[in-house]
Amino acid sequence: MSHKCFISFKTEDIEYKEEIQKMDELDIIDKSLNDPIDSDDEDYIMRKIREDYLNDSTVTICLIGNHSAENSTSENQSYIKRELQASLYNKPNGVLGIVLPNMYDKIYKGKYTCSECGQKHNFVNINNDTTIREFNYNYYLPLSDDKCAWSESDRYCVLVKWDDFVVSPNDYIEKAFNKREDDIASKIKVYPD
Repeated sequence: MSHKCFISFKTEDIEYKEEIQKMDELDIIDKSLNDPIDSDDEDYIMRKIREDYLNDSTVTICLIGNHSAENSTSENQSYIKRELQASLYNKPNGVLGIVLPNMYDKIYKGKYTCSECGQKHNFVNINNDTTIREFNYNYYLPLSDDKCAWSESDRYCVLVKWDDFVVSPNDYIEKAFNKREDDIASKIKVYPD
């Protein structure tokens, strides 16, 4: 079944957005903004994005590259930040984070041995140095006291490497879409500007 998807990205990563839009096997209705809105008024631009592109979308795809971190002082993050805020507000979209190849080493840090349970867990570095705050909070939602690591059911945001996404994109989009109806959806948080 087709899902209405909005792709949030920094201009420097446009080739990945265009690659997604060219995928023949992809079963989506593309709600992405392809042409810039002709205005210098940031509030007007965001209102148009919310009304015309995000309003009826069901999945927001966030491309996570070198230029999409909350703490990136050299970048204007207002659009991707506000796109994600709008995606999570009210009836939230599913959120799919696609880690671009230039970020693999910054995000996927291997395994560590847990001091609480003695098991090995994956160390995924999702924080303000790698993503927008709304993404990292909703990926690492606070755990209950009886857990020492996150499982897929403890996360609202879905995360995938680009190389895995291109093999089966519809599966990851469906997984993000289904999060909207999971109990975990009641725990999401949107930060004010």
